[in-house]
Amino acid sequence: MTTWADRRPLPGVVGRAVEHEQLSGLLDSARLVTLTGAAGVGKSVLARAVLEEHTARYDGTVLRVGCWDAPARGGPARGGPAEALLRAAGPAYAAGQDTARPPADPGPGAPPGEAHRADATSDPLAALTAHCRRRRAIVLLDDCDPQLDACARLVRRLWRADPALRIVATTRRPLGLAEERVVEIAPLPVTLGEGIAGPAVELLAARTGTAAPELLVAVCQALEGSPLAIALAAQQLDRMSLPQLAAQVGTDGPLYYAGPAATVRHTSLYAAQAAGYALCSPVDRQVWARLSVLPDDFDSWLAGCVCASSDVPAAAVEDALERLRTASVVECVREAGGVHEDTGAALPPRYRLPRAARDFGRTQLREAGEEAGALRRFRQACAALAAEAQIAWQGPDQQLAVGLVEDEQANFDAALTRPPQDAEDALGALEIAVSLWFHWAACGFRREGRAHLDRLLLLSPDDTALRARALWLSGYLAAQEDSPAAGALLDEAWTAAVMHADSDGLARIAHAHGVLALYRGDLAAAVACLEEASRHRSRDPWFGPGPAHSGALLAIALSSLDARRARTAAHRAWEARHSDGDFWLYSTVLYALAMTERAHGEPAAALRACRKALAAKKLVGDPLSIAGARTLLAGLRHQLRGGASPPDRDAQEPWWQRGGSGVRSRPFFSRLRARS
Repeated sequence: MTTWADRRPLPGVVGRAVEHEQLSGLLDSARLVTLTGAAGVGKSVLARAVLEEHTARYDGTVLRVGCWDAPARGGPARGGPAEALLRAAGPAYAAGQDTARPPADPGPGAPPGEAHRADATSDPLAALTAHCRRRRAIVLLDDCDPQLDACARLVRRLWRADPALRIVATTRRPLGLAEERVVEIAPLPVTLGEGIAGPAVELLAARTGTAAPELLVAVCQALEGSPLAIALAAQQLDRMSLPQLAAQVGTDGPLYYAGPAATVRHTSLYAAQAAGYALCSPVDRQVWARLSVLPDDFDSWLAGCVCASSDVPAAAVEDALERLRTASVVECVREAGGVHEDTGAALPPRYRLPRAARDFGRTQLREAGEEAGALRRFRQACAALAAEAQIAWQGPDQQLAVGLVEDEQANFDAALTRPPQDAEDALGALEIAVSLWFHWAACGFRREGRAHLDRLLLLSPDDTALRARALWLSGYLAAQEDSPAAGALLDEAWTAAVMHADSDGLARIAHAHGVLALYRGDLAAAVACLEEASRHRSRDPWFGPGPAHSGALLAIALSSLDARRARTAAHRAWEARHSDGDFWLYSTVLYALAMTERAHGEPAAALRACRKALAAKKLVGDPLSIAGARTLLAGLRHQLRGGASPPDRDAQEPWWQRGGSGVRSRPFFSRLRARS
């Protein structure tokens, strides 16, 4: 038998087999099991389902206390959890025990057992635990959040009366008791692998019937697998089609879906978040709201940059972040203590504000009039991160720069694409795009970089040194694609460099002209431009390819013309390097040596150099250069096996165009993240 505070039908539980088994196992050994998780994740549904099965198996009873269950008001239940527990046990408990009447004195001659029973009835909770022991009852403290401390005190009082009493709690944060066993409930997975629908899709499909799988997946991905969000979105299908629903939830905007529910706080995502927001401290509320400008995951440094202000000290942000994580508002997507898989460097923890919490926080931020300031701080922080990545790229380990950009790609994307608030803000966005020159030019994201630069140059018309760099970078990326726009962009960049007396800029322009000539097959012009660029002594070692890389490309241009000069140029380029960790330069030098050896009848030496070049290029990640190295490697292997390189292909198809154009299927930062 089960005694519930309400008699509502129990909804189905989907996709919780692991958590179901975990909770079922703990019920046999732990005195207190707490289910924690974000709002609307299904903690109460799972707890009730497991307890229904458990009590049916052992002929027991469940006493449920809904601490946040006043259906008409959506607020905390009337009275404290102890009083609510006594009311929940009322019908069955009162039938065998009248706790309102003082116990009768058993008299001096009464047996010891009678005295013990009299003492038990003097304390209602002691009598209740005795009742639970007789009925094999489990206490469910459901939705403890608004009375968390009171629930913890109640558990201690119940255990003093009966140390063997078993209790299950559902809450957004643990009760904090020593013997507490915590089961974290996460959102439902959307997919279980390529082409395999996950339980989130199953939950939506149960409400939609037969539907296109890709639409179901799109809706569930946009809703991030939240059972409450999926249920509320499915209720909208009475007034719109599934394709319309998929298009609507996929837009970048708040989700205002609402529908009938047992409690007010479950009638909408906004209400569910508002209930938790009301329990936060003023500082935690401010941090929550300001975190909403972050589009995806972040570390504590970025959170501090965005959230700190005159009324929220920087030292308070990290503590607030931890409290919000404990309260299941913020997710921890990478725990502290991890190491970079390539470099072995320690990785800081990373967090994420789920979409429902982010939408709610953004609304609070706008209502407080703080959105503009938070967005400006966010873009300034991204500019600092981009500058750090640029310095790391020219430093001892380019993998650190690549990893930093991969970690922050969603934040960089948002900082580059969100409309600037004014001219100063537009310059901040342009500074980010320019600092990430290596990501666009060396790591294979040329078209993405040009799209950002072309748009931001229109928003930053003033003649500044930053704009001059942006013009060069746009022309350089166009040259790498052999675009007709490259010449005009480089001419405009040359004029700007002359106006600012930027000798480094003039050398970079010569380098870009050399690249353009090389890609167009004009080797004489390429040699002339790259020689000029390689002779320059750069005063700014942190921006652009620099003289060493110009020398490496000069070796490529000379590879089929003059083997001696090509080898000399390659060795000089390597000697001019900033550090041994410059894999971009190292791979280009090795590729130049491979082309030189092949062109002059040394296929074995060319093969050794090409293998090393390919390994280094993979560390940088440029798909075009990797494709070119693989093509050269295949030709050399064929030649060493006694055949010959395909002459028509070598003559007609330049190495940098082999393997496709390198166009991504998504417009910005489309590489799959290597780490989460």
